[in-house]
Amino acid sequence: MTKTIRHNVTIGAAPKQVFGALINEKKHAKFTGAPASISRKAGGAFTCYGGYISGINLELVPSKRIVQAWRAKGWPAGIHSIVSFALSRKAGGRTRVSFTHVGVPASRFKDINEGWRTHYWRPLKAYLEK
Repeated sequence: MTKTIRHNVTIGAAPKQVFGALINEKKHAKFTGAPASISRKAGGAFTCYGGYISGINLELVPSKRIVQAWRAKGWPAGIHSIVSFALSRKAGGRTRVSFTHVGVPASRFKDINEGWRTHYWRPLKAYLEK
C-alpha cells in the first residue's frame, strides 16, 4: 500500500532560482549539505544526499515544473515513486511550490513526509532567502 504527500510551500525567491536550486547539482549540494549529481535533461538520472535518493527526470520545464521518478536506498528493487514540483510566481518575487509525492510506501510515509520539511523546504528557504 502507498500514500501521497502534498505540500504547498512559499519561498522568498523567484521561480528561476527555486528551479535552479532543485535541479543544479552544485546548488542542490549547497542547500542540502550533501553531494548531488543531477542531469538537466528529461530522461537523465539523478542522485542526491550522497546517493541515498536516486531516480530519473521525467519532465523538466524551466522555472515551472519538475517531475521525477524517485526512490530511496533500501526500498525494494524496482519500486519508484513520483515527485512533482509545480512552481508559480507570487507577488513580491516569491514562488509557490505545489509539491506532490505519489507512491510513498505506507510504512515510510511519516518519515518521508517529515523529511521533505526538514531536509528540503527548511534548508531551501534558508539558502534562497538569505
